[in-house]
Amino acid sequence: MKTPSIKNINEISHDIIGAAIEVHRQLGPGLLESAYRECVTKEFTLRGIPFEREKAVPLEYKSVKLDAGYRLDFLVANCVVVEIKAIEALAPVHEAQLLTYLRLGGWRLGLLINFNVAVLKTGIRRRILGYEVEEAEVPAKG
Repeated sequence: MKTPSIKNINEISHDIIGAAIEVHRQLGPGLLESAYRECVTKEFTLRGIPFEREKAVPLEYKSVKLDAGYRLDFLVANCVVVEIKAIEALAPVHEAQLLTYLRLGGWRLGLLINFNVAVLKTGIRRRILGYEVEEAEVPAKG
């Protein structure tokens, strides 16, 4: 499949976020992650957004392909990884997991969506592989 252009990826990202906002608008916070995953699946289908659910993440270690059982919540249009959460707050480990999935699968854009917030836009993290914010270097004491 041809790699989508940046414009197309941004449009896909916009469509994903619109679908997630509709689910959050209908349900609000406080449900289990599995409920949001089911409703996002339904909303993607209603909107004609192409996706794969529970997409296996390839894992290769020292030239050996392993079946480690890692699965993405969604791979949308074969180019955007979407991970759904319903937790009190997103932690750095959730973003690290998303970036690892991107790296392992060769995808560039990922969305981490936490539905357990009052306003969904505060629960969305958009990450592009290769554009991570790096921590400031601390000079060595000498």
